[in-house]
Amino acid sequence: MDETAIDRAAMGRLAKALGFICGAGHSTTVALKAAAESGSERDIKKARALFLKLKPGDRRAAMTMLDD
Repeated sequence: MDETAIDRAAMGRLAKALGFICGAGHSTTVALKAAAESGSERDIKKARALFLKLKPGDRRAAMTMLDD
């Protein structure tokens, strides 16, 4: 599966959800926001890696917020 398959709009929504859950200054939130704005492969890989390092509950909560 291609790691860049997630679109920029979804990353932006995910950043907003994480901003609510973890805070706007959290490193993962900042990285997702930057990846959504730039769309560069480097930013996307960094954001994805940081997202995967989050606690499972935080990841699940953010993904659930996207479903609503």
